[in-house]
Amino acid sequence: MSTHSTTAPTADDAAAIPDTLWTPSADDIGASRLARYERWLAEQHGLRFDSYAALWQWSVQHLDTFWRSIWDHFEVLADGSPEPVLASREMPGARWFPNTRLNYTEHVFRQASAQRPALVVRTEGEEAREVSWAALRQMTAAFAATLRDRGVQPGDRVASYLPNQAETVAAFLACASLGAIWSSCAPDMGPSVVFDRLSQIEPKVLLATDSYRYNGKVHNRHDTVDQLLERLPSVRTVVHLPGPLANERAVAWRDRLAWDGAMQQHAHAELRFERLPFDHPLWIVYSSGTTGLPKAMVHGHGGVVLTHLKTLALQHDLREGDRMLFLGGTGWIVWNLQIGGLLTGATTVLYDGNPAWPDDEALWRFMDRHGVTLFGCGAAFLMNCMKRGLRPRDFAALPALRAINSTGSPLSIDAYHWVYGAVKSDLWLASISGGTDIASGFVACAPGLPVVAGEIQCAELGVAAQSFNEAGQPVQDEVGELVITQPMPSMPLFFWNDADGQRYRESYFDTFPGVWRHGDWIRFTPRGTAVIYGRSDSTINRFGIRMGTAEIYRVVEEMPQVRDSLVVDLEYLGRPSFLPLFVVLQLGVVLDDALKAAIAGQIRTKASARHVPNEIYLVDEIPRTLTGKKMEVPVRKLLLGTPLEKVASPDAMVNPRSLDFFVRLALELNTPGTAPA
Repeated sequence: MSTHSTTAPTADDAAAIPDTLWTPSADDIGASRLARYERWLAEQHGLRFDSYAALWQWSVQHLDTFWRSIWDHFEVLADGSPEPVLASREMPGARWFPNTRLNYTEHVFRQASAQRPALVVRTEGEEAREVSWAALRQMTAAFAATLRDRGVQPGDRVASYLPNQAETVAAFLACASLGAIWSSCAPDMGPSVVFDRLSQIEPKVLLATDSYRYNGKVHNRHDTVDQLLERLPSVRTVVHLPGPLANERAVAWRDRLAWDGAMQQHAHAELRFERLPFDHPLWIVYSSGTTGLPKAMVHGHGGVVLTHLKTLALQHDLREGDRMLFLGGTGWIVWNLQIGGLLTGATTVLYDGNPAWPDDEALWRFMDRHGVTLFGCGAAFLMNCMKRGLRPRDFAALPALRAINSTGSPLSIDAYHWVYGAVKSDLWLASISGGTDIASGFVACAPGLPVVAGEIQCAELGVAAQSFNEAGQPVQDEVGELVITQPMPSMPLFFWNDADGQRYRESYFDTFPGVWRHGDWIRFTPRGTAVIYGRSDSTINRFGIRMGTAEIYRVVEEMPQVRDSLVVDLEYLGRPSFLPLFVVLQLGVVLDDALKAAIAGQIRTKASARHVPNEIYLVDEIPRTLTGKKMEVPVRKLLLGTPLEKVASPDAMVNPRSLDFFVRLALELNTPGTAPA
């Protein structure tokens, strides 16, 4: 029987029993890009490994040599010398390839092929279309010329409020080509959430749509953009990409420039690439903490190029000519990852809209028709298909599909079995876990390894991932904190508006100085596989989209009826997602159905439709520490079944009796037959 950390959630011992569902053939392994890389290591460096575990061990013990091998194997285009590889190993503050200059977009377009499309684009309600490499290059060149006309220079920020379509990709590549910094929010995000992100970075240009389609409905964003422009004085140009409502209402945004006009004006522009320092900012992405504004994390050109080549080519075996579709809006890091597929010579498939519209079969039929080879999605999508009794193999043969990647939350063992029984028996199902923080994976997959139900195949190459107990000691076959003990090229360079780096250090390095603590519960088995048990902090990971609790509080507590609130995410090892919100109301206010609906509507419209709570509870007061902080993590542990004495000390609280309600609720939630559905 496994032993476990006394403060972590207890693992289900049954999950430790290997249940191998699929094993790659020798031909599969030999044809993989990882096998090609290993043959190259043998030929060029005389290095041979008898297992993936041995290769991984070498990659983390000889970090400089490993990342230099990635640089050489993929023939990175750059000026300067790749030595030294790692000028400083300190975390935070590691410095990679300080004597080089390169450009992300240049690496994308060196893959250009006339024989296959760069993009396949499906917008809800429209027929899919292919975008050639030449057409994508021309769009990119035209928009880059437009940005230069508008005075955009390296380091300026360009923000997007666009759906998942070809123009969004071209705009991002244009920014990167000249050294501007990209930042994207999805149009289903409400104005408060978007403003909290973009106000921090003061964009010079905003790309926006007036409307978009989702689930068979058209959603108006005209007024939302108006509100943003009123509050973002830094924006000097608004590039308008027309949506389905564009012809029904005049769009009179200030400093407006029509996308089509920009394309026509620079139809013959040549695409130029500014080679930039390795750590020149490429994009700003957002991952929320529990207090304050979302963290604005900056990744660099070089770190993303190297990491995405390694991750997508070697770990996920994305090959030239493959077609990768990863479900996710433009505000989730999987959008950035799927664009990285272009670096490998693969075709990126953009799927904008509800994958279950007009019916549950729509996405699977689309993948069958368009020859998708690698499909990525949130675990919630697969589990929803399973719960609906869907059997894609009955209506979609999916002959091209080689792999499914599942992320965002742990994939249940039942869902593993459902994929092999209902989708395809000869398939590589890979559960992966990483984050916005690193724009890739910590623990993921490798093409030569078997698939075991409920387990993640391996730690990624070059990723020194371990499980630490509370004392900061590495443990095996125990549940502990996921930590990274050595630097990675795609760790954030810094947080925007965090001049002294304090927030960066507090986010990852406060618990174990010099070691990155990610905030996930994880167990590494003796076989090198891993099991993720959910978040160890209070960040909400709702259907694969992370959001800080502060963003929920901001919109809930501005309601006059609400005095205080607390929200926790009870997702844990594949159990049904359950998000309870606890509110303290003003005197005389009643929590009736109308107020619950109003609170849910406030969250849906101003924060995120994905983060509407499953249930809203009335409490007398919110548990707080002596310093006044909401006790989110202790409440979450309590509701997941951890005994009260192990989650909170009354002496450290302002109001210890406030936990009585949560103790009673925990008993209800963890009694068989009464758990939330």
